Amino acid sequence: MKPVLTLVAGACALLAGPALAADVTIGMQLEPPALDPTAGAAAAIDEIVYANVFEGLVRFAPDGSIKPGLAESWEITDGGLVYTFKLREGVTFHDGTTFDAEDVKFSLDRIAAEESANAQKALYASILEVVALDPTTVRVTLNQPTGGFLFNLAWGDAVIVAPESAAANATDPVGTGPFKFSKWVKGDSVEIVKNDAYWGDAAKLDKATFKFISDPNAAFAAVMAGDIDAFPGFPAPEILEQFQSDPRFLVIVGSTEGETILATNNKAGPLADVRVRAAIAHAIDRQAIIDGALYGYGTPIGTHFAPHNPAYVDLTLQSAYDPEFSKKLLAEAGHAEGLTLRLKLPPPSYARRGGEIIAAQLREVGIETEITNLEWAGWLEEVFKNKDYDLTIVSHTEPMDIGIYARDDYYFNYASDEFKVVHAMLERSTDEAERTALLQALQRIIADDYVNGYLFQLARTSVQNAKLKGLWKHSPTQANDLTKAYWE
Repeated sequence: MKPVLTLVAGACALLAGPALAADVTIGMQLEPPALDPTAGAAAAIDEIVYANVFEGLVRFAPDGSIKPGLAESWEITDGGLVYTFKLREGVTFHDGTTFDAEDVKFSLDRIAAEESANAQKALYASILEVVALDPTTVRVTLNQPTGGFLFNLAWGDAVIVAPESAAANATDPVGTGPFKFSKWVKGDSVEIVKNDAYWGDAAKLDKATFKFISDPNAAFAAVMAGDIDAFPGFPAPEILEQFQSDPRFLVIVGSTEGETILATNNKAGPLADVRVRAAIAHAIDRQAIIDGALYGYGTPIGTHFAPHNPAYVDLTLQSAYDPEFSKKLLAEAGHAEGLTLRLKLPPPSYARRGGEIIAAQLREVGIETEITNLEWAGWLEEVFKNKDYDLTIVSHTEPMDIGIYARDDYYFNYASDEFKVVHAMLERSTDEAERTALLQALQRIIADDYVNGYLFQLARTSVQNAKLKGLWKHSPTQANDLTKAYWE
């Protein structure tokens, strides 16, 4: 999981014109713990390196469709078991080494290795064998038909790396993309520069700096001062109206893949009882959270699935706000006198602000919360890795990631044979109508089990210099793709 960014070169940049037109500064709320997307769960990694520094065989387009990447074409045979990829020629890594089929084999085999640190290793479990047929041809054989295989290959977790440089990618990333890593000033910024040896269309920017600004007030000041050219995922939605009235800026509201949830440890004491989890869900007023924490930017959800996906089922009424029913469920579960739960919150404002609102809502039905604010490193260690929590709030920004509920060891501590059977059917299916029906069945299973409190789909609220073009409006994956960015 990759639990869920620089705005406007203000008046100075606008007046400076062409002299600064080849550089851009992008604001991000969170600094990544490392820069290797194949060995980390933090969304901030991909927000810097996806498509910019690293590339996969295929990639997500701005509309979420799958497009060729390092593979220029592919053929699917043997009933969906064999994928034969034709690779692009003349591609080199940033250190000058040649990209070929052996690098693809190395990268995919590395995901499956016993010592693999890949956060999405389960997505590629159907890979049986990877064979480099010749320098520009790779054959991937699956152990079963997998309808979402190309979709999974578009994730940042499946980018292609080289054996010569893979071990150092966490701090010195070497990819094949249109930008190459320049420097990382810890606690401040990451800089990437144009790759003059890029195989495809050259980047129109010479340099991009990702500046980390966690404080909303500081983010606002940086944008207004012209220190930031674009801030995707601007952390202070209450300020957006001020930018909208200023012709120097563009405020862009798009969608993301970020299902924001009150994640629940399903094996933690009273939370193992579905009645308690249901009581929590019915104690939550989603719209009050959206209004109070996000100033109205967000779409209520009732399951772990994006509303803009054609297979989405609106299940919000199943966990509608009903505090009296919540109290009744708690009493039935033996907690008429109430209970106390640990609520551990990561840094994003939606989590910190939302956590205070949810704590007040839970208190109304007799549930007290002990709130602990964590930095991302602490959250990843305590919550995501060690499962030492009761409740937390996080936005899951990976695309169509409902499959995480099939993992018994995932941090939710949820195990459902029914879910796993249906999910296995989905994995094998290549028929779109059947896949839609199965996806909808999965949404209903986790809603019925009240695995988590499903809150809202995170909106992508961005502010940028009005003269900066080519950035994504929506976020089909967690990325700040600069491959088409340019100054007008």
